[in-house]
Amino acid sequence: MAPEPRLAAHVWVGAYLRRLSLADIPAYVTRHGDDTAGAVMVKCATLDGNATLWRREWDFETDTLPWTLIATGPEAEIDETTRRESDFDPDLWVIEIESHDGRTLLDQVGLH
Repeated sequence: MAPEPRLAAHVWVGAYLRRLSLADIPAYVTRHGDDTAGAVMVKCATLDGNATLWRREWDFETDTLPWTLIATGPEAEIDETTRRESDFDPDLWVIEIESHDGRTLLDQVGLH
C-alpha cells in the first residue's frame, strides 16, 4: 500500500480554520510553523480555565496517523506544554480553538 500523500502544513491549517469557521468555532493560529512540513498541535480551550491538546501520532497497529489527545487540564499547563514543544520543534504550528463543549472537528473525514 502506498503512503497517503501529505498536504503542506499551511494548506491543511487553512482548510481546518475554514471548517472551524463554518461551524462557528473560533480558532486562531497562535504559532506559525514551517509552511511545508511543520507538525500541528490543536489546543481546545473550553473557556472554563481548562483545555485539551491534540496532535497526530502514528498508530502502528492500524498504520494510520490519527489525532490523539495528549494532554488535558488547566489551560496554563496546556500553554506551557505547547511552549516546551515549540522550543523543541521550531517548525511547529499551534492552533487554538475556543469551544465550550470541546468540539475540535478533528474526527471529521478529511482531517486525518
